[in-house]
Amino acid sequence: MIELGKYQLLEVCKKTDFGIYLCEPGTDGRHSILLPAKEVPENTNYHDKLKVFIYKDSEDREIATTADVPLTIGALALLKVKEVTNIGAFLDWGLMKDLFLPFKEQTSPVKEGDKVLVSLYVDKSKRLSATMKVYDFLSTDSDYKKGDIVSGIVYDIIEAFGAFVAVDNKYSALVPNNEFFKKLNVGDMISARITNVREDKKLTLSLREKSYIQMDSDAQMILKHLKEADGFLPFHDKTDANIIKEKFQISKNAFKRAIGKLYKDGTISIENDGIHLL
Repeated sequence: MIELGKYQLLEVCKKTDFGIYLCEPGTDGRHSILLPAKEVPENTNYHDKLKVFIYKDSEDREIATTADVPLTIGALALLKVKEVTNIGAFLDWGLMKDLFLPFKEQTSPVKEGDKVLVSLYVDKSKRLSATMKVYDFLSTDSDYKKGDIVSGIVYDIIEAFGAFVAVDNKYSALVPNNEFFKKLNVGDMISARITNVREDKKLTLSLREKSYIQMDSDAQMILKHLKEADGFLPFHDKTDANIIKEKFQISKNAFKRAIGKLYKDGTISIENDGIHLL
């Protein structure tokens, strides 16, 4: 069976001036696919077998290519947005016909020039389309362990859970809400620390270092804010956690550790009205 969106080994069953037709080996050739002349390898003969990718051209006809296509059915690839129209976006995947990304398959609006992580599927009209809803296509068989530093792309954000990340563009991971101290957007590339490898092998991530390492940089960040504010900030260990998060993009516990270090170092005093630079 010849299938869209996949590489297949097909046999030459007809030759014409504008290309060759390929069919499944051992069949009568009724279902045949054109491989355009410019893509036909030299010295190709009847019954030769060629590995080709099957898609549809601009006139909605099945067509074969020998090109190295970056995305197949169920796989993942990072593709560039070539154009956004009133029906959806079109992605560059190296073929004559750009790949359609419907609005309903976007986890966040995209714009020209964006790079988006997508998978490939056949829609109800039997055309190839892209989806940014890649959760079910991600793998959970990585060799990563707790404490490893990894990189990945944010492919979805759900407020109730956090930021969903594809580590190495293929492994399932989440930055949970309690580790969410700075604004992230779909499409952001991040570097993060693995805080947990769940039983199902999905990864839990943090954008921050271990507390004893992060404390030094947090302290330096707060010290910078203090100097810019002429030596006083109206924040202390009784300040509401949401106010601290909005101001410093860190948790209240991280804030308390940082000002505790500055206090022990003799850099600040902690008063009822806030912290003062000494």
